Amino acid sequence: MRPSPSPVLSLLFVLYCLEMGVFLLLWPWLAAWDRTWSQLPWYTIRHVGLAPLSRAIVSGFGAVHLVWGAHDFDLWLRRFRR
Repeated sequence: MRPSPSPVLSLLFVLYCLEMGVFLLLWPWLAAWDRTWSQLPWYTIRHVGLAPLSRAIVSGFGAVHLVWGAHDFDLWLRRFRR
């Protein structure tokens, strides 16, 4: 059994997961995503990056971060309610 991390590190990890989750969930659907991918000189990579499937994959990764952060926050709350 590994030792549990300190409460501060656990909370920082939760904040990281929530921040990155929101960022990755929303950024692919903003105009900044289009501008970033449109500036690439390679047509094939640009086409893949602008495809809705690529946007959905990145958003799904953001959703995973949100769920993971919520799970760890729940564990953090349970640990300190005792």
